[in-house]
Amino acid sequence: MKNILLAGVLAVCIAPSAQAQKFMTRTGKITFDATTKTSPEKISGKNNEVASILDGSNGQLVFQVLVKNFKFEKQLMEEHFNENYMESDKFPKSDFKGNISAPGDVNYGKDGTYNVTVSGKLTIHGVTKDVQVPGSVVVEGSKVKLAAKFAVKLADYNVTIPSLVADKVAKECSIILDAELMKK
Repeated sequence: MKNILLAGVLAVCIAPSAQAQKFMTRTGKITFDATTKTSPEKISGKNNEVASILDGSNGQLVFQVLVKNFKFEKQLMEEHFNENYMESDKFPKSDFKGNISAPGDVNYGKDGTYNVTVSGKLTIHGVTKDVQVPGSVVVEGSKVKLAAKFAVKLADYNVTIPSLVADKVAKECSIILDAELMKK
């Protein structure tokens, strides 16, 4: 009888903590930079409306971004990005679905910074590729901050750069991710 009672108490205590390991945001940030030494101006866009969900119990991670939500310093650059390069009417979303490679290395109950590797599938411009990205998870109370910086070859995702501006747009752009997720 004591074992049944103990098992019941453990189930009640453990179940809420497992559920409390889900984190989400709709205000993550992704910045990309495709500036070269010969670019006449900075070729960079920022999106502050990135949705993300992290399941801390198993390390599953999803990011989704509407391509049209990238903002640029100049309106014309934003139009070229959406119409000519990313074809955002045809490919409105980009996403990542993957896992923290060693999810047990992150203790969501203890404040700290944890270096991680995330592996999964990145979809840009309708093309999906396997990626592995180094990053960090910072636990601060009920918040989890995710950060990563990596490079993406535009040709890998069938993003073509017209020959007229080929030397002014990087063939490999830098991606910076910064997201603060809250317990769900």
